[in-house]
Amino acid sequence: MSLLYKIAGSSVRQLGRRNYAAVSHISATGPSFGLTEEQKQMQDMARKFAREEIIPVAAKYDKSGEYPWDIVKKAWSLGLMNNHIPQEFGGLGLDNFTTCLIAEELAYGCTGIMTALEASSLGQTPIILAANTEQKKKYLGRLIEEPLVAAYCVTEPGAGSDVAGIKTRAEKKGDEYVINGQKMWITNGGVANWYFVLARTNPDPKCPASKAFTGFIVERDTPGLTPGRKEMNMGQRASDTRGITFEDVRVPKENVLIGEGAGFKIAMGTFDKTRAPVAAGAVGLAQRCLDEALKYSLERKTFGVPIAYHQAVQFMLADMAIGVETGRLAYRMAAWEVDQGRRNSYYASIAKCHAADMANKIASDAVQIFGGNGFNTEYPVEKLMRDAKIYQIYEGTSQIQRLIISRNMFEAAKQSSQ
Repeated sequence: MSLLYKIAGSSVRQLGRRNYAAVSHISATGPSFGLTEEQKQMQDMARKFAREEIIPVAAKYDKSGEYPWDIVKKAWSLGLMNNHIPQEFGGLGLDNFTTCLIAEELAYGCTGIMTALEASSLGQTPIILAANTEQKKKYLGRLIEEPLVAAYCVTEPGAGSDVAGIKTRAEKKGDEYVINGQKMWITNGGVANWYFVLARTNPDPKCPASKAFTGFIVERDTPGLTPGRKEMNMGQRASDTRGITFEDVRVPKENVLIGEGAGFKIAMGTFDKTRAPVAAGAVGLAQRCLDEALKYSLERKTFGVPIAYHQAVQFMLADMAIGVETGRLAYRMAAWEVDQGRRNSYYASIAKCHAADMANKIASDAVQIFGGNGFNTEYPVEKLMRDAKIYQIYEGTSQIQRLIISRNMFEAAKQSSQ
């Protein structure tokens, strides 16, 4: 391990195993976002990793579309992956707040590479939430033992935001379930060692979603499971995104999570845990945009002075800073809520929606500040703008987040009026 990634003789993995208190950033009266020494060290290590390992190769992976296995292996060896897996299964057992700090720093380097790393966490979360001890030992333990990744296999060609519209079917036959259907836009789809798969087990179209779906753990090498071609997306091209076809894929009943009909609850509960880290990723991208735009505006001159001296540019930079800071506060609040053991759908959706919309505006403004150079691939903001768009789409569109927020508001209003 390079000395660069040793802080007081510790790696992230070692830091996480110090009798770390998951609630150390919480005051007696409410949330306090001051960081512990361990959190500062983890944040600093992730920041160094992003700047030393990710930024120098980000453009290369964006152009080639290759999956960044070398970066994944380095991140895995340093403990920058799998850090939320409970300690009893070999992970660090970090809280949501701390994993968000790491996610923001990695995203600063490249959100495509960060998504390649974070998508494994999305695939793992249903197992952390709902698997039995043997399932956790087998599938989480495997990720600790080797630099492997998992995937969350839910979205379909006709069912993205409408999760209840999933058509992939799982039929029980003896001690197995037979899965048939097609998934789409699966991150880590072609590189995952195993998948969390959501499938309909109750064929009755009138059956409520809360009872109609079941969650499965499916091995990548199961006969009949076929990843499609890698999609060449607008941005985040280092992320491996594919369709997955299931043709008579046989899964043992031991790979069912909780039981038949529990899948929808597991899938939705996962988002409460993962949307704050996604928001943190958007904040990391926005911070990079701001830093690049600020640096450029102090170097580029028009009318005899740096463009940063012009009020029009100053106000753009100020608005960018406002967006970054409020986005950071939003994801930290969402992470704090879930770390209290409370359902955080309201705060998670606010954080994800605000951070996604904010990152897209800031990326666009950064390109504007760069002017013609911003439209050129020789400068980083062009890539940042392309990378930003997906934040308004994956893990629930900005429109879906607004639906969740408003429904939470309506429910709270009903309860207060009773």
